[in-house]
Amino acid sequence: MKRLLDIVLAGAALVVLTPLLAIVALAIVLTDGRPVLYVATRVGQHGRNFHLYKFRTMVTAQSPVPAQGSSVTVHNDPRITRVGRVLRTTKIDELPQFFNVVRGDMSLVGPRPEDPEYVALYTPEQRRILELKPGITSVAALEYVDEGELLKGDDWEAVYREQIVPAKLALEAAYAARRTLWTDIGLLLRTAAMLVRRVFGGG
Repeated sequence: MKRLLDIVLAGAALVVLTPLLAIVALAIVLTDGRPVLYVATRVGQHGRNFHLYKFRTMVTAQSPVPAQGSSVTVHNDPRITRVGRVLRTTKIDELPQFFNVVRGDMSLVGPRPEDPEYVALYTPEQRRILELKPGITSVAALEYVDEGELLKGDDWEAVYREQIVPAKLALEAAYAARRTLWTDIGLLLRTAAMLVRRVFGGG
């Protein structure tokens, strides 16, 4: 049932959102050139790597501001483009991940996939979260929706590695222990409400 729900809702979303996807792609090309998509390597179910898709929100390698660096976005990250900042604030940059759901790499609801660099630091207990298929939204994703605001100063990576990652994994594990199809649907509704507030300026 969960896989069927994923395919039906993700497929419907891609059809309904096609005009918006086209507009965003055009905005990126006109303001910052190509590529439109950012393809990141993330760790999926059972520890298998996959390619995660997002709209590109950061500068390219040809920009005066270097695009290389951590996969983690920090507070006032100089790599983020003008259009990219809007896409990140509204979470529209995440929409291409519906393709990942249709492909079977991800689910609509599940632990957010992490960079292999940080997964390599997981404890054996934390690695149990990899038994689940990663998702577009999760309890931790909602709790840390403005994660970049917490990553300030020179010690941001230590904060992310030692505080935020363990906290998010604990939230994901607690949710996984009690999840049902109905709790997943409830989480999708909470996510939709959050997106509406952000898109229309309600915070």
